[in-house]
Order: sequence, then C-alpha cells, then structure tokens
Amino acid sequence: MFESLQKKTVIVTGASRGIGLGIAKRFGAAGLNVLVVSRSLQDACKVAEEIGPNAMGFAADVSQQAECKAMVEAAVKRFGSVDVLAANAGIFPSASLADMTVEAFDHVMHTNLRSAFLCTQAVMSVMQEQGFGRIILTSSITGPITGFPGWSHYGASKAGQLGFMRTAAIELARSGITINAVMPGNIMTEGLEDMGEDYAARMAASIPLGRLGKVEDIANAVLFFASHEAGYITGQAIVVDGGQVLPESSDAMA
Repeated sequence: MFESLQKKTVIVTGASRGIGLGIAKRFGAAGLNVLVVSRSLQDACKVAEEIGPNAMGFAADVSQQAECKAMVEAAVKRFGSVDVLAANAGIFPSASLADMTVEAFDHVMHTNLRSAFLCTQAVMSVMQEQGFGRIILTSSITGPITGFPGWSHYGASKAGQLGFMRTAAIELARSGITINAVMPGNIMTEGLEDMGEDYAARMAASIPLGRLGKVEDIANAVLFFASHEAGYITGQAIVVDGGQVLPESSDAMA
C-alpha cells in the first residue's frame, strides 16, 4: 500500500523518544529517508543509526524560526527534498491553574503549538516547488475532546493545533499539500510510564479495547496520512485511542 512513499523524505520532530521515535522508525521501515530531529544531537543521531543509512540526526529547537529553517535546509542538502513533515514535538508538564506561571504556559504553547506553525511554514516553499507535500501534526484527545486536571495549557495547545490545521489546509491545498492530524489517547511511552503503574492501570481500565496504545498504533496512522492513498484527505483529524472517548460513563464499561 505504501510503495509510493519509498525514497521520499520525511522530517520527524521530537523523534528521540516516545511517539516520535515510533514514527521515525516506522517511516524508515517503509523505505523513506528520515531526518530525525531532537533538541539533543546525540539522541537524534542514535535513533538515526538504529534506522539505518537513509536516516540522519539533526538538533533543533523547533519553537525557534531560524532552527526550523535550518532543519529543512539540512534535509534538502542531504536527501534532495522534503516530502513529508511529521510535526510531533511536544511536552506535557502538569500544573494546576492556581500554580501555573505565565512562563510555564508560554513554554507549552511555544513547544507544542508555535512549533507546528513554524515547521509547517518552513517546509512550505520546498513542497510548493514540488507540487506535493504531506504534513501531519501530533495533536491529542486532551484539549480537542477531553480534559484532564493539570493539563489546561497542554489541552489548549493541542486544540490550537487543530484550529491552525483547518485554515492551513485551505491555504496549502492549491499547492498539492495536505495537512492532517492524529489525536492519540493514552499511549505507552516513557512519559506515561513516569506517571506510575496505578495511573496506567486506571487508564487501561477506561479503554474499551482494554489496553493502552502502542507507539506503532500512532505511527501507522501518520504513515497513512503521508501516503498517496490519503491524497484526497486534508484538514482532518483521526482519533487513535482504542475507543477511550466513547463511554458515556464508567457504567458503560461495566
């Protein structure tokens, strides 16, 4: 199904761990050239080595415009093009409204939302010249659909990504570029593991499929949006959560 993607080039941000790591490895397995982007060059290069010779590590803070431009330039210099952007970089620190500082709020918005804008803007000209491009944002069910105490800034950033995406889709469509989003539920990553076994068990119990998601579950959805087969889909978001948002109450899971 995804043969059309072989030898194309993808940039994956936030690719040194968690969902981003899974996305980068999945694209590599599908035969794409992969620019693995992380704040840490050492971490990015380690992932690139795991993927193979068609991958390269690159260090960038994608909340900064100049570094996003440098990221795209590096991909073009090494691989000749940028066909796909998986804008995955994000953070989810916890803070109640009462304790949240302006600096903490801005940091989450810059890392999660401003980076989506800057990365999209940075790849536009290359994709427009090609007349082809696929942009996939990693949003979340938290914010657009659900809420969770301590994550008001995170939820705002993830809902904001979808608002950005819908208008960007209209502006980019005439150039043959699509932009879509995946909305993960609770996925078993290092970040979720840090929240403890009790949290993971409670979350799994609330999911109709009876388990937490795997990074591969998200990576496969991202790969589909990147494909030629998804070429008539733009400005859309797909929930990948094992049915987590479906139960009306805990009684529905009894």
